[in-house]
Formats: sequence, structure tokens, C-alpha cells
Amino acid sequence: MDEPKDGKDTVVQQHNGAHDVDAGEIVSDNHGLKRHLSNRKVQMIAIGGSIGTAMFVSIGEALNYGGPGSLLITYTLYACVLALVNNAMAEMAIYMPVNASFIRHASVWVDDAWGFMAGWNFFFYEAILIPFEISALNLILTFWRDDIPVAAICVACIVAYGLINVAAVKWYGEAEFWLSWGKLLLMMIVFSFTFVTMVGGNPQHDPYGFRYWRTPGAFAEYLAGGSMGKWEGFLGSLWMASFAIVGPEYMAMVAGEAKLPRVTLKRAFKSVYIRFGVFFIGGALCVGIVVAYNDPNLLKVLGSSTGAASPYVIAMQNMGVAGLPHLVNALLFTSIFSAGNAYTYCASRTLHGLAAQGHAPKFLAQCTKDGVPFWCLLIVMAFPFLSLLQLSGSAYTALTWLTNIVTAGGMIDYIVMCVNYIFFYRACKAQGVNRREFTYYGYFQPYGTVFALCFEICVLVCYGYAVFRPGGWDISSFFTHYAMVFLGILTFCGWKIVKRTKFVKPHEADLVWARPSLEHYELTTLDRDVGFWNETLSMLGIKKKKADAEIQEF
Repeated sequence: MDEPKDGKDTVVQQHNGAHDVDAGEIVSDNHGLKRHLSNRKVQMIAIGGSIGTAMFVSIGEALNYGGPGSLLITYTLYACVLALVNNAMAEMAIYMPVNASFIRHASVWVDDAWGFMAGWNFFFYEAILIPFEISALNLILTFWRDDIPVAAICVACIVAYGLINVAAVKWYGEAEFWLSWGKLLLMMIVFSFTFVTMVGGNPQHDPYGFRYWRTPGAFAEYLAGGSMGKWEGFLGSLWMASFAIVGPEYMAMVAGEAKLPRVTLKRAFKSVYIRFGVFFIGGALCVGIVVAYNDPNLLKVLGSSTGAASPYVIAMQNMGVAGLPHLVNALLFTSIFSAGNAYTYCASRTLHGLAAQGHAPKFLAQCTKDGVPFWCLLIVMAFPFLSLLQLSGSAYTALTWLTNIVTAGGMIDYIVMCVNYIFFYRACKAQGVNRREFTYYGYFQPYGTVFALCFEICVLVCYGYAVFRPGGWDISSFFTHYAMVFLGILTFCGWKIVKRTKFVKPHEADLVWARPSLEHYELTTLDRDVGFWNETLSMLGIKKKKADAEIQEF
């Protein structure tokens, strides 16, 4: 069954073989992509896809800016805001699980120019994050030795990402499944380390508890002294939280390649709330307990390209814990590598989604017989070479530069999702669609989404305020903070003027769109929901209980 056009000119869909029901694939209505991502893979991508450098390395900078008190408050606050965004994105993605979903939602439900801007913003956001993670890998490796050739690590990562992603998406999902287990193990280690050592289980037998909250204090001064300095420290920590805490966008990107999407995506989106509460908020609490915001070793790392990059590793070294820092750093390496792999996947699928919408050259919509958008991947693999910027400076400098560029791009993604939902909500109301009948019903709507939208806009506008302080002006800093904002304005206005697009009216929004093809897939596929653990045990060759032979009714 051919997918109805998205209300605009679209590229001719690529048919790379028959609809293979046994494999759970849907080809003719998915622009060449195939639904190879099973339940266990989607669940682990949801848990581990966004846990990487920001959670284990960059969080040290947030601690230095604001102190443990500001760190915990800002991470909690931003996690709650992102939970509201996730609530909106989950309802839309599960209702209409298409490839590059929130980008295509923007084109169909808001404005074609809005979708054009959203797609290119997310593409550059994800593509630039790849060299960011490679730069972080080089920083992590200096824990063992500082004479490892930077260029060799960069090239090795580029080759590895290319090989993993050129295979069928099921192999990407398999790689992320196992790498995400490493991230879970790492989180359990650092949480356990924090609790055991704070009650006295350390080589010094020192029950230090919340000592660093008292000395040097819960709130640090940044850019200024006194109360103003603590307020600016709070803001600096909030900006870092806006970079570190992510999640909804990765589930939105796998929607077009997930088996039984209305079952697997619902569970995956729900797990995002758990990750916000346990990983990000828990991680912020732990970092503030184990190391002081003015620790000399932490300050040394923040100003150089060598040493233990993670504040957890610094804490372990300060306490004289032997062996564990090496294990943690090794798991850090695999976690950061996994994050770069996820960004490579998302960037290639975003570019494919742009081509499917007619927002990029048509040839980019072509896929291999395994459902891999090869030309998109080839273009994406040019971006990791930006990691070679480290050769002309320190790894940390390159890391900071890339962080400032991409942070604004992430906030724009969430603004897009919120605007998409507001238009979607208005359309459902105007057309008499009962949202309570959806597979996933978002509560507190539309008020929660409106609040999240206003919050994200405020953070985006104020993100680079420091360059406007007296004596703080720096053209390169201004550019890196606001480059993505200017790109968004340029792409939206440019496409709107050239194509003369109009905002979609609520009663004219296409709320049917890809539903017929999705329902046809659900009725014909032989895939069944057997549960995460049953599927995992079966994959490991362990005898499992007989799975329910009937697919859940939608």
C-alpha cells in the first residue's frame, strides 16, 4: 500500500524488494527503510542512546560553574521540562510512527518551512556531535598515556562508525544493545561508589557524607562575586544541563524502523522518564557528593587536554582507590563510542527524512537492499573529520567549541517538538479526534507543552548572555553560541519565501496520512510482542516461557 503524499511534492519512493512479512519489514511505504529494530533493541537505545560524554565528563564543568547545589537543582529542573517535551513527543510519535518523525510532523502539521528548518537543524546538530564524541574519546585516553596519536584515534572511530552503520539497521541496533548494557553497568558502579565511599567505605575510612556541600559550599560563584556570582553559576550549570539532558529525539528517530512501533515505542518513551529521574538527577547528586567544585585536579582537567577527564575518576584517584578508575575509564570509552555511533545513525536518518520530504536532493532517499541510506551515510561520515581540529589545539578546547555550537541546536529541537504538538492538539480538537483513544495519551496538555516551550525559548535566548556582559564580548564565542539560531532563522525564512508556504490550519491538517500503511503492517506482519526479557533470553539461547502468540490490540 503506497503512502499518501505529505500534502506536498515528495520524492519518488524507492522500492528495494518485496514486502517481507516474515522479517517484519515494511518497505513500500517507508521510503526504503525497514522495520528491523526489535523491542529489546529499542528499549536499550532509549536507555543508552543519549548517555555519553555529557553525563560522565562535561558534568564536571557544570559542577565547577554552579557547585553541587546548583547542579542538582538545574538538572532536576531541566529534567522535568524535558519530561514535558517527552510527554508531547511520545503522543505524536506513537500515533504517527514514521521515519524522522518529529521532522516530518513539522512539515505536515505545522508548515513545510518549519519542517525544512527542523530537519536541517537536527541534521547539523547530530552530525556535529560525532566529532564532539571523538574529541572526548581522545580526552579519556589521556588517562592512561598522553602520547597516543590523536589522528589515529580519529580515523579509527570514523572507520568503525562507518562499518557499523553501513550494515543493516538490525546490526546497528545489536551494537547499541550491547554497548548500552555497558552504560548501565557504569551508572551502577558510580552510584555504588558514591554511596559506599560517602559512608566510610574508602581507603581513608573517612565517612565524608555531604562534606563538599558545606566546604567549599553548595553554590559556587561564576563570572562575578557574591550573590550575583552564585546566580551566574546557577545559570552556567543550567546551560550545561540543557546540553546533557536529552532523550525524546532519539526515540522519534527510530520510529520508522521499529517493529510493532505502537508497542515498543510506548515502552521506550516511558523508560525516558526513568532515565531522567535516576540517571541524570541521580548523576548530578553523586557528582556533587564525591568531588568538590574547586578540586585542583578538576580545575586542571577543565583547563588542559590531559588527565582524568571524568569527575568520578578524579574522586577515585583522590581517595586512593586502586583498579576501579581503570575499569570506569574503560567503560567511559565504550559509552562515549556508543554515543557517537548513535549520532551517526540519527544524522543519516535525518538526511534521509529530508530527502523523503523533498527538502534534500532526491538521490539521498535511495537505500540499499538492507534498508541503509548509503548516500546519506556517506555525507554524514565527512563530519567526524572535524575531530581533527584537535591537532591544532587541545582536545578540551575543541570539546568546548563543539559543545557551544550544538547546545542551541538541541534546544531548537525541543522547541520544534513543542510547536508541533500545539498544532497537532489544535487539529485534533478542530476535527473532533478523541485523543483519549490513542495508544499513548499525554496528560496535562496542552499546558505542559506550552510551559516547556516558553522555558526552552528563554534558555535559548539567554544561553550566550555572557558575551554581552561588560568586557565579555568575543566574536567567536558569540558565533559558537548562536550559530544554530541564525541557521534556523535563515532556513525557515528562506524556504518560506522561496516556496511561499503557509501555516497549516487546524481543520486542514492531515491526521490520517501514514495511518493506513501502518495499520496494514500491523495486520500482516508475523512479528509478535514477546516482551523485553523473553526476547533477550531467546537471543542468548536460554529457554524462555512461551510467548503470547497474539499481538496486543491497539
